[in-house]
Amino acid sequence: MLRKNGVIILLMLILLIQMWKVPLSVNATPSFDTGAIDEYVNGYIDKNGLPGAAIVVVKGGKVLYEMGYGHDSVGKPLTAHSKIGLASGTKPFTAFAVLQLVDEGKIKLDDPIINYLPEITVDDARWKQVTVRQLLSHTSGLPNPTIVAPAKTLKEGVERFHDWKLQTDPGEKYNYSNANYWTLAYLVEQMSGMEFNDYLTEKVFTPLEMKDSVSAVHTSELEGELAIPRGYVTLYGTAMPWTELEKMFSGSGSLFTTANDMGKWLAMHTNEGKNEAGRQILSQELLTESYTPQPDSEKYGLGWSLSSPKTKPARISHSGSISTFQSQQDIVPSSGYAVAVLLNSFTTTFEHAYEMSSGIIQITEGQEPEIKAPTPKIIDLSLGAVTLLYLFLGIKGLVRSKGWAESRKQHPAWRYYLRFIPQLIPVVGVGWLLFIVPALKDNSSTMMDAFGLFPSAMVLLATAFIIGLLLIILRIYHRIR
Repeated sequence: MLRKNGVIILLMLILLIQMWKVPLSVNATPSFDTGAIDEYVNGYIDKNGLPGAAIVVVKGGKVLYEMGYGHDSVGKPLTAHSKIGLASGTKPFTAFAVLQLVDEGKIKLDDPIINYLPEITVDDARWKQVTVRQLLSHTSGLPNPTIVAPAKTLKEGVERFHDWKLQTDPGEKYNYSNANYWTLAYLVEQMSGMEFNDYLTEKVFTPLEMKDSVSAVHTSELEGELAIPRGYVTLYGTAMPWTELEKMFSGSGSLFTTANDMGKWLAMHTNEGKNEAGRQILSQELLTESYTPQPDSEKYGLGWSLSSPKTKPARISHSGSISTFQSQQDIVPSSGYAVAVLLNSFTTTFEHAYEMSSGIIQITEGQEPEIKAPTPKIIDLSLGAVTLLYLFLGIKGLVRSKGWAESRKQHPAWRYYLRFIPQLIPVVGVGWLLFIVPALKDNSSTMMDAFGLFPSAMVLLATAFIIGLLLIILRIYHRIR
């Protein structure tokens, strides 16, 4: 009887253990294939000619996987601890800093910004109506001009608004503008009494133990005191190191961080605003508000982009690109996953970081991502083929320029020079773009900056300019002779 009772007790213990294990397996983080992520990312950067990438995957406040691939511009392997530019991925951090000050009662979302920053003036009476919320949600009406005056500080940056006009009435419609976030970064400085970069370090990076994250004011700091390796621009399916376009970008695109640090940032967002130690960094109420569509801005919350209904699964995200870096950060509420992809390169014609993040999200959903045709490489090679054709025909025209002039030596001058119009068009057009635009007043970019924005197109334009100019010179020379 005792032996029989022992067997029954043993069976009951086994049953209890199995029952105890069930909820643990249900609540545990589902495993996913890190090998599939490595295969996908390596395949993607190889197929598209990218120098490298760093990624992190988070779920429910925990970092599941982080990895670097490829290399940086000084030849070192890219790792999860390599600093890469977030570009406009900085905006969620700037918004977070503003919301922390809202949490402390120093700022109210629906107060006019002039209540806090009366020194900022805009040549538009409607500026008095613009609220903090509208700046955060890109509904202020501030424009996003391509050509802006140089500025070295946030104060100089916002002082440039003095002769600007609002594009729309405040709160009327969504209109993405970096100027909104220069203003918000300046707001953080004035209301906290700290430099914006110091505020981020003390109030955001340190509580989250983001030890490798830094924020610049101007791109000139990158290769100097911050020692950030240069990023790349892509050209004909490969990549070349390039110097970042010169600009003041504090608050709008100034953050340089690592995949490791982005894991801590996204872990907080998937843990109700708490850091790893359980400390509340931002109230859950304001965190939820930041993910919520704002009035007249269905696609944007407070610092976060919101996916369209067609995107499955729905995401809370932000992309970013400056002239040598790209980034993407995505939070997937339905699964609890979050993904960040950081690229040390920029491609004008395609958002690689978004595509790669989408592929990783597919893997977390148990799907197999597809690496699509390398569209940017195809575009670049097509432009390269046109460049070679133009070069061939141009050299042929140069060789024959003497005969061309002689066959028309009887033409009156007006008729002879009228034939230069096909060559004058690219000479004048490209010359204006390469030499005049960078020299315009209030333009902080250079000719090399313009080249780096779309190298394959600029090679074609430069070829057309040189061939056209040489043809005109030779034909005039032979006409005079």
